[in-house]
Amino acid sequence: MTDTTAYEQDVGAYERILVPTDGSAPSDRAARHATALAAAFDATLHVLHVVDARRYSSGIADLDDVAREQEDRLEATGEKAVATVAERADDAGVATVSDVVTGVPSAAILDYVDDYDVDLIAMGTHGRTGLDRILVGSVTERVLRQADVPVLSLRATGTDDGTGTPTEYDDVLVATDGREGVSPAVAHALTVAERYDATVHALFVVDVRNVLVDDDVFPEANVNALAALEDLGERATDAVAAAGAERGVEVTTTVQQGVPSSTIREVAGERGADLIAMGTHGRSGLERYLVGSVTETVLRHTDVPVLSARRTDAK
Repeated sequence: MTDTTAYEQDVGAYERILVPTDGSAPSDRAARHATALAAAFDATLHVLHVVDARRYSSGIADLDDVAREQEDRLEATGEKAVATVAERADDAGVATVSDVVTGVPSAAILDYVDDYDVDLIAMGTHGRTGLDRILVGSVTERVLRQADVPVLSLRATGTDDGTGTPTEYDDVLVATDGREGVSPAVAHALTVAERYDATVHALFVVDVRNVLVDDDVFPEANVNALAALEDLGERATDAVAAAGAERGVEVTTTVQQGVPSSTIREVAGERGADLIAMGTHGRSGLERYLVGSVTETVLRHTDVPVLSARRTDAK
């Protein structure tokens, strides 16, 4: 059952936005969006680089010249990456806090969020797929699954050459499945749309894979299941529209049959969406690899920034 009152929650303005950077194209794109968001919300931009302690023998760095040189080189790279983002933010009139720390990247980022009471994380991702992603993992996806604050994730794209700041959000697509777990994503989508005077489009995808059975044997079952899900979709998207009306945000709605991850990308493309907002249930381990995550699948295959928010009681 859709919880309309949960959709009406106001998460407030963002005061502290964190952008971890490694100097790569995806993190540079994330930094541009983070800077623009910080300017829009009059927030402080925290710029962080994590020197991955696993890349050198930190335990003997004080004793071994080679290890010490490697550590110094990695720290210098981090300082340069942080300075580049901070200088750009300064040019945009955005206040910054910069830091270079050593640790395991995903853990260090989450610790920083807690230590500095960060409201939003903006991160780049390389969009790996297949076995490489499963074996190597993704810092962004690890953070996305564990952070209690929203994560804005961006892939580097061929259309973004880094010379501009394509960060105006005029059309925000929010995907809902009618469960309370997505209500934080709805709230954050409305917060961004309200600040940018954007239109929100609420989308519910009836997942045909979960309802279609042998039509020759159970034709009525298909009809009844689809009708029930479409009714849920109408109620879920209407709840988003009602929450938007409470905040003066224009909301349009669509209920559409399909496979969620691909349908979300298709609708985003058709609308020319500037931002996709989605909830995540924070699955981890074998279940995530077997079942997958619609949010992570969309993120790995779309050029549109994805704003994800995890239900805080999801583990």
